[in-house]
Amino acid sequence: MIETERLRLTPMGLEDAPFVFELLNTKEWLENIGQRNVHSVEDAAKYIQDKMIDHYTINGYGNYLMTRKSDNAKMGCISLYNREDVDGVDIGFAMLPEYMKMGYAYEGAQRIKEYAQHPLNLSGITAFTSKTNVGSQRLIEKLGLEFKKTILFGEEKEELLFYELLF
Repeated sequence: MIETERLRLTPMGLEDAPFVFELLNTKEWLENIGQRNVHSVEDAAKYIQDKMIDHYTINGYGNYLMTRKSDNAKMGCISLYNREDVDGVDIGFAMLPEYMKMGYAYEGAQRIKEYAQHPLNLSGITAFTSKTNVGSQRLIEKLGLEFKKTILFGEEKEELLFYELLF
């Protein structure tokens, strides 16, 4: 478990499928991250197994559930991912709408950035976001990542902003 003053960050597990189902179907997720075809709790469990647990098993890091210590509320997730078509280890974050703009995403992402440095000893982290997702751009820059270039990502060849921070 990774902790901050207000948060617990734990690897996502199959028991978190109802939360993942809710998160991946928020308007904000769909607009800013995209459709993952998670239409049921069962789909969410498969998504957790295929995209989160398997990644964690292979790499030793992955997607972390963000839980508030004061009341155990599941609020969002912070991730470190190796992506096939992007160089570097990508840091990502997503929150349920009711927990946005309270500093939780920054607090969790800052701690995961530190974790990437030590004990993981990664050489750096990357991030990417859409041109319209100004909130994510601000958080990425607050974490110290610098804009490097525009990339085309995914099958749709979506134009995204690519950021990087070397340790």
